[in-house]
Amino acid sequence: MFKLLNFSCTFYHLFVIAMRALLLILCSWAMAGTAWPPLDTVYTVILERGTIYDGTGSAPFVADVGLIGDRIAAIGDLQAAQAALRLNVEGLAVAPGFIDIHSHAVRGGPETSGIFRQPLAENYIRQGVTTVFAGQDGSSPLPIGEFLARFELTPAAINLGLFVGHGSVRRAVMGNENRAPTAEELEQMKALVAQAMEEGAWGLSSGLKYVPGAYARTEEVIALARIAARYGGIYITHMRDEGLHVLESVRETIRIGREGGLPAQITHTKVIGPRMWGKSRALLHLVDEALAAGLDISMDQYPYTASSTGISVLFPAWALEGDREAQVARLQDPDTRRKIKEAVLFNLREDRGGGDPSRVQLAFCRWDTTLNGKNLAQVLEEQGRPVTVEEAAELVLEIQERGGCMGIFHAMSEEDVQRIMQHPRTMICSDGGIPDPGVGVPHPRNYGAFARVLARYVRERGLLSPEAAIHKMTGLPAWRLNLKDRGVLRPGAYADVVVLDLARVQDRATFTHPHQYAEGVVHVFVNGQAVLLHGQLTGARPGRALRKGRDG
Repeated sequence: MFKLLNFSCTFYHLFVIAMRALLLILCSWAMAGTAWPPLDTVYTVILERGTIYDGTGSAPFVADVGLIGDRIAAIGDLQAAQAALRLNVEGLAVAPGFIDIHSHAVRGGPETSGIFRQPLAENYIRQGVTTVFAGQDGSSPLPIGEFLARFELTPAAINLGLFVGHGSVRRAVMGNENRAPTAEELEQMKALVAQAMEEGAWGLSSGLKYVPGAYARTEEVIALARIAARYGGIYITHMRDEGLHVLESVRETIRIGREGGLPAQITHTKVIGPRMWGKSRALLHLVDEALAAGLDISMDQYPYTASSTGISVLFPAWALEGDREAQVARLQDPDTRRKIKEAVLFNLREDRGGGDPSRVQLAFCRWDTTLNGKNLAQVLEEQGRPVTVEEAAELVLEIQERGGCMGIFHAMSEEDVQRIMQHPRTMICSDGGIPDPGVGVPHPRNYGAFARVLARYVRERGLLSPEAAIHKMTGLPAWRLNLKDRGVLRPGAYADVVVLDLARVQDRATFTHPHQYAEGVVHVFVNGQAVLLHGQLTGARPGRALRKGRDG
């Protein structure tokens, strides 16, 4: 009798265990309204009755979201479940944490990178961004493995992934020389790219507008792209030209993707200069043709009609070869200075200058901070000089001689911005970093890019639906990178979650007063830990180093 009773109890316990296992499986499969909590489960966090935008672009639905540790454990009706923290988010949007596929949170080494200087990354968190990918425009730290290891020792509030920069690789092997690499130098560059990919880089970035990337022939980039392709990486490019020759640059990007054997992404997609306004139609036509021909090509974009980079972008690439001493020497030679000025004058008229000195704003001049925020026309006026494009070209040369400045260039069309944004292969990026609050007058995209899309282009203009815009910030970049278990809300995915008020979300940063945080984000969780709770930073820094091969 005792043996029979013992057998019955054992059978009963096995039955209970089996039923719990079945419930766990059903929970992992469940979607809205169909998730059953496992018996005796205590969730870390339950977000109650939120409107779920799952990152796929599907229509929203109302449900609870349960987090356990660093993962989403369930989505459905969790009203009867237990939780250490239960938050009523009724009427608010619950979405995957936003992914910034083009970030400058990393610039140079740890000492110069915002992600180490400002590890709470408040400008990103208050937009709902939980993951950034840096190493863009051909510039990345080397070796990447050492940088990511340093990040793991002193993490930020957000996750970080890196691309390997073609320009950094080229400079490490060849310096800042305007020539093709020797066969031996090309092999050294290939080895550096392979090392970076093995250490977790997500692909190869290029900055073919900038030196030394501008000195590379297409064949050189293809050779390095093939190395990234072996590891499943992508090619992401600041194209050689975004102005008068933008269509030729798109064709070059398509060629690199096709012959390199990997997906290609046009980063911060735009057309620059009044003569090119409207050419976004032709640009997108080339993208669609490439897609139809079988190339995996995509784009990202920040939602502004102004770009930002060093004022040296107005110079011809040949004038920037070598070190600073060599560059200054060229400016001090009368004949060479005249040739440089002609090129700068052309770029002010036809390219980033937009034909008007007032369109070029000085964002940060380390050697004279009184210039910060002023445009070239204002500086000329203050100096008692004629406000002409010709005089502005001379001023640009003088600025570069003294050390250069970061600039903001108002030379894009709103119609082109909107047309590019609506393309199904366009995702949202910031092209910004993590600035030191109050320093300089940087581009407002650092503080407002993601919030601006939701406020201006979703709520105010109806250009995108909320689910489409959120997909462009979450599921689409995750798909592009093959980033596992992020960018979507589903059981089993990492608990990167943002809760925001779509009726109130708003970018506050402007071109004159950029150091203003976005509003409307209520809660943010990164790997299951709250970094923003009830609109207040918690001080938590649960960000992780994301490596290709381990995380995607």
